[in-house]
Amino acid sequence: MKQNIAHVALVVNDYDEALDFYVGKLGFELIEDTYQAEQDKRWVVVAPPNSRGVALLLAKASKPRQKPFIGDQAGGRVFLFLSTDDFWRDYEWMKAKGIHFVREPATQDYGIVAVFEDLYGNLWDLIQYVDGHPMSTRCR
Repeated sequence: MKQNIAHVALVVNDYDEALDFYVGKLGFELIEDTYQAEQDKRWVVVAPPNSRGVALLLAKASKPRQKPFIGDQAGGRVFLFLSTDDFWRDYEWMKAKGIHFVREPATQDYGIVAVFEDLYGNLWDLIQYVDGHPMSTRCR
């Protein structure tokens, strides 16, 4: 049996402002943006460039109970992890694009990591795993 997690839904305030951030600022690729007339919503999927892993489904909050979770899907914890093959290249590029880092780079046993926030305040790790770590081959 072979299975993969295909998408993680990220609750957003607006499709276009989310695309401006994820595609325009963070450099992700737009995989799909399809209008679904029967539900009056869009199916918007983005992923890091050259990614072979999970993609983000940008899901506009459509009910009042969903709105409070925009930017707080993990209760203030790091929610998503962006693995890279070159931490310093991506860190410097992201800082130049105006990405806000809330924790500066630190070397850990598992690799180099820094925490940044998206346009809504969700926390992300930018991480490069050390060679030999079980996740180290997934971004090469």
